[in-house]
Amino acid sequence: MAKGQAISLEKTGGGTLAAVRMGLGWQAARRRGLFGSRTREIDLDASAVLFAEKQPVDVVFFRHLVSDDGSVRHTGDNLVGGAGLGGDDEAILVDLERVPAHIDQIVFTVNSFTGQTFQEVRNAFCRIVDETNGQELARYTLDGGGQYTARLMAKVHRSGGGWRMTALGTPANGRTFQDLMPALLPHL
Repeated sequence: MAKGQAISLEKTGGGTLAAVRMGLGWQAARRRGLFGSRTREIDLDASAVLFAEKQPVDVVFFRHLVSDDGSVRHTGDNLVGGAGLGGDDEAILVDLERVPAHIDQIVFTVNSFTGQTFQEVRNAFCRIVDETNGQELARYTLDGGGQYTARLMAKVHRSGGGWRMTALGTPANGRTFQDLMPALLPHL
């Protein structure tokens, strides 16, 4: 996906999706040192902030793994990233049919809890998957490094009778989703 690109979350052949997964994967960047090449552990965190009429009403992250209504669930905190196998190191599952009617947007963020910038991260991506059949619907690659510690990744928002996803890809700074709220609000 490209920054600002919007996609409908409707199944091919009609109907709307029932459940999606926002997956996050990454590797620490290799560092050359006195004793050869090493990697530095980096703790990226995925979060989902649930909004009703531009007001945050709930959040799902490593310290609050399930939304109060049970429709959004974090699979757990990964403190070091992956081995580059392309799988999700952290994931947030959204049961779109169970999201309460007053929730009109869910914004996904990624931040470096340990404070390293994205210049120190390799092969980082965020993706949306149809959870019912495992089909990848969209992928956003965190490329280009940068002197920031977070990204506002994407938002899933109600549109007519269904849901749409918009890739944000906006760089920001902060170690937690709370730090990102000032940067996040203009995207609602």
